[in-house]
Amino acid sequence: MVRRRTLLAAAGGGLLGSALATGTARADATVAVNPSATYGTWEGWGTSLAWWANVFGTRDDFADIFFTTKSTTYNGISLPGLGLNIARYNLGACSWNSVGGESMAASPGIPRFKQIEGYWQDWTNEDPTSSSWKWTADATQRAMLVKATRRGATSELFANSPMWWMCLNHNPSGASDGGNNLQSWNYRQHASHLASVALHAQQNWGVTFTTVEAFNEPSSSWWTATGTQEGCHMDATVQVAVLPYLRSELDKRGLTATRISASDETSYDLARTTWNSFSSTAKGYVDRVNVHGYQGSGGRRDLLYTDVVTTAGKALWNSETGDGDATGLTLAGNLLYDFRWLHPTAWVHWQVMDPSAGWAAIAYDASTLQPGAVQTKYYVLAQFTRHIRPGMTILDTGVSYAAAALDSQARRLVIVAANTSPSAQTLTFDLSRFSSATGGSGGLVPRWNTVTTGGSDLYTPHSDTRLSGRTLSVPFAAKSVQTLQVDGVTV
Repeated sequence: MVRRRTLLAAAGGGLLGSALATGTARADATVAVNPSATYGTWEGWGTSLAWWANVFGTRDDFADIFFTTKSTTYNGISLPGLGLNIARYNLGACSWNSVGGESMAASPGIPRFKQIEGYWQDWTNEDPTSSSWKWTADATQRAMLVKATRRGATSELFANSPMWWMCLNHNPSGASDGGNNLQSWNYRQHASHLASVALHAQQNWGVTFTTVEAFNEPSSSWWTATGTQEGCHMDATVQVAVLPYLRSELDKRGLTATRISASDETSYDLARTTWNSFSSTAKGYVDRVNVHGYQGSGGRRDLLYTDVVTTAGKALWNSETGDGDATGLTLAGNLLYDFRWLHPTAWVHWQVMDPSAGWAAIAYDASTLQPGAVQTKYYVLAQFTRHIRPGMTILDTGVSYAAAALDSQARRLVIVAANTSPSAQTLTFDLSRFSSATGGSGGLVPRWNTVTTGGSDLYTPHSDTRLSGRTLSVPFAAKSVQTLQVDGVTV
C-alpha cells in the first residue's frame, strides 16, 4: 500500500540494518534447536486477495501457484506452488448507485482496480434478499476466494472500510483530516454488513469464514479523502463500540462458531497500545489479535506476545505484511524475527501480486493489468511456506536468523535459516536435545537454497548434506536462505 511503502522507505532500511545486526550470525555460528521450548501449532500461510484477485481472480493457474504445492507452468517456467492455506477476503466499500440523491464520493487518487464493490448498496433495506443488496458484486475477487477454498484454504473476512454510505463524508478512502469516519448511527450496520456476507458466503459460495475482522489499521491517520485505496480511521473508542455489535450480528444469524479478530493495527507497538486500551469486556469479544508487520524489524514483538498470548490467552497472527525488497531478504529477516519474538501461529503476505516489483512475489503492470515477472522474493517465500506446514509445532532456536518446526508424526524437523550478511558463513545446527536424529539414507538431509543476489539457486534442491551424529553443518552463501529437512527425528 502506498502509505505503508512511504513509511518503510523512511524507516525500514535503518531498522533492518540496526536490529538484525544483533540477531544475525555474521560469522560461523552454532544454533541449538530446543524441542522442550515450543510456541504453538502452526496454522498456516496466507495472502490478502484484494487487490490482485480483483484483477486475476478468474485464473486457475494463479490459484494453483498460490494455493497448492504442485508445480504450475507460468510464462514458460515451472513454478513450485507456495501452498498458501489462508485467504483474507476484503469486503468492499464502493458502489456506483445513488440513494435518495446521494452517492459515493471517490478519492481522486484511487485507481479503479483498488475500488472493491460492496454488497449492501442501499441503506433503506437491511434485508439481504431485497434489491438493496447486489450479490453479483465483486465477482473477480470472489472467484479467487472460491478457488482458494476449493484448494483447501480457510478464510477470513475483513473490511478496509465500511460501505461509503456509512462514512461521514461518503468517501470510503477516509475523512478529509484522517479522523474517525464511521457514522455513529452505522456502527451496528457495519457489523450487519459483515455478518450478512459471512452467512451468504456459507449458504451460497461454499465458503465458511472462520474469522471476521471489522477494522483495518484503524488507529492510523493516513486514511484520507485523497488516499489511494479504501480505508477508515476508527479510534479505540469506536472499535470498542463496534465489537459487541459484530458478535451480536453474527450470533443472531447462527454464526456462533465464527470468531472475531481485531484490530489489524499497522505495527507491533501500536497493536499493543490498542489492545491494552481495551477493557476486559472488549477483549472478551476478540478471539484472536491480528497485527500487521509494517514495523519491519523494529518494535517490541516480545511484549505484544506476552500481553496477548501469555497474559490474555488469545491467539496471535501476523495477518498482513510486506516490504519493497524484491530479493526477499528483508522478508526472510523480518519473518525470522517474527518466529523468534512474536510467535504468531500464522503469517499472511499482503499482496502476492503487486504492480510494484519490490512488493510482489509476481509483478503486474498497473496500467495494462498484465502479469509479469516472478521475483526472487517468490522463491524465498517458498522456502518457508512449502516446508513449515499446518499442524507442525514451532520450536525455539534461540536466535533470530533460524526457525524450526517439528512434524512429530512424520518424525521430521524443518529448519529455515538466513544468512543476511554480505559474506559466506557456515551454520552448525545442534540437535543433541532430540532423542534421535538420523536423517535419510546415510544421514542425508535434503536442503533447498535461494541466493537472493541472483544466480541459478532459486529454491534449488540439493542432496549433498549429511548429519554427523546429531550435528548438521551447512555452508551458507552471502545473503541466502536455506531450508533443511531432517528426518528420523524424535523428542
